[in-house]
Amino acid sequence: MGGSLLLQLLTLVHILLCCKSLKMEFAIRHTWDSNPVDHDPIRISFSDAKSGLRMEVSGPFFNDPAAPSGEPGIAFPGLWDYEVVESFFLDSTKENYLEVELCPHGQHLILLLSGVGNAFYQQLPIDFTTTKSGDRWTGEAVIPWTYFPPNVNKMNSYAIHGSGAARTYEALYPIPKADIVEGQQPNFHRLEYFHNFRLQSILRIGSSLNLICGKEKPVLFF
Repeated sequence: MGGSLLLQLLTLVHILLCCKSLKMEFAIRHTWDSNPVDHDPIRISFSDAKSGLRMEVSGPFFNDPAAPSGEPGIAFPGLWDYEVVESFFLDSTKENYLEVELCPHGQHLILLLSGVGNAFYQQLPIDFTTTKSGDRWTGEAVIPWTYFPPNVNKMNSYAIHGSGAARTYEALYPIPKADIVEGQQPNFHRLEYFHNFRLQSILRIGSSLNLICGKEKPVLFF
């Protein structure tokens, strides 16, 4: 083992022994074009599930549109046309990113993209469960570490619900009002509006050491 890698490992172990793993929490409070949402916001958290990133979602259940025809727990193509919460994890140096879509009815969709909007893998499996109670829902997914690009440094999250003219697109990091032009439509692949996000800071000791030592490499990106 090289001296540089050994120093990284020792430093990481020291830091993580002194600190608990981090849980990042976010609330989607604006529409894609920076207007405030008119309901309790969708909330998302990220934490370490050892085998992958745990993504937890909670918020209002609109039940609009109706549920997709696919089986809960199974990937469903075109899920973005339904009620859904999405998170994008970006390596901005190469424009490689992972798109995670979660539906309150239990379906999911995972896309790996290289270049803006250019998906080269779709419908990858994940563990995902949901619970609905009245007009609220919660969901928990575990996304394997191997699905992520090697150097995730940016993130954005979104929520969509409604049908027809009432279709509503919300963003954690929306496009600023000053950047909106007449006739512009929502586009979740505007990578320039993603914000800094350090995936490594979420990891526990075991996961961190495996990633640094190369035992859990992002095998789907090249």
